[in-house]
Amino acid sequence: MLLRFELIKENPLLLLYMLPALVLSLTLHEWAHAFVAYKCGDSTARNLGRMTLNPIAHFDLIGSLCLLLVGFGWAKPVPINPRNFQKIRRDTILVSLAGVAMNFLMLVFFTLLMSICIRLDIELLFNEAFMYIMQYFIVFNLSLMLFNLIPLPPLDGYNVLETLLVRKLPINFFMFVRRYGRWILLGLLLAGSINTRFDVIGMYLRWGLNLVFSAVSAISGVPFI
Repeated sequence: MLLRFELIKENPLLLLYMLPALVLSLTLHEWAHAFVAYKCGDSTARNLGRMTLNPIAHFDLIGSLCLLLVGFGWAKPVPINPRNFQKIRRDTILVSLAGVAMNFLMLVFFTLLMSICIRLDIELLFNEAFMYIMQYFIVFNLSLMLFNLIPLPPLDGYNVLETLLVRKLPINFFMFVRRYGRWILLGLLLAGSINTRFDVIGMYLRWGLNLVFSAVSAISGVPFI
C-alpha cells in the first residue's frame, strides 16, 4: 500500500493531481452524512457547522495523508445523535450509508466521464494532468467507498452491521467488536504495510479497483490503464 508514496517521491506533481479528488471526495462524503442526518431529524451536525461543503470543516490531517500516501483514509467524523431520528434503526442505516452512497455516485460519474472521453477520443485524454485527475477521482472514491464498508468500528460498515444484526447475535459479540474492532483494523493495516502477504485490505481495494477498470474497458471497448 506504500506504492503511492514511492510514486509521489518520483513525481511530486502527482500530489497536485491528487488534491482535487482528495478534497471533493472527503468533503462530499462527510456532507452527505450530515445532510441525511438532518433530513432524518437530527440537526446536531448542522448546528456544529458540519453540514457544509467547506473542506476545512471536515479536514483530518492523518486521514488525509493516509488517503494520499497509502490508498485509504478518512475525514473528521460527523457527530450524530440517533435519539433525534424519526425511526432509529432505519435512519441509522441511512446516515451510515450516506457517505458511501455519495462516493459511489461520484465513482459512477467520473467512470462514465472517463469512458465517454475514451470512446469519443477527446483530446483531453492526451493531457497528462486531466488523465491523472480523472483517475484519482475514480481511485479515491472507490477507496473511500470500499474502506468504509469494512464491518469494523469506527467505519460506516460496522454501524450498518450492528444495526441490522443487534437483535440476532449475542450482545457479547458486539461488545467485543466495539472494544477491539479498531485495533483489529489497525493491525490489518500495519500488517499490510509491513508484509504484502498480509495486505488483506490492500488486496480488497485492488480487487474493487480492477473490477471498476474492467467495467470501463467493457463499456468503452478500450483498455483502461
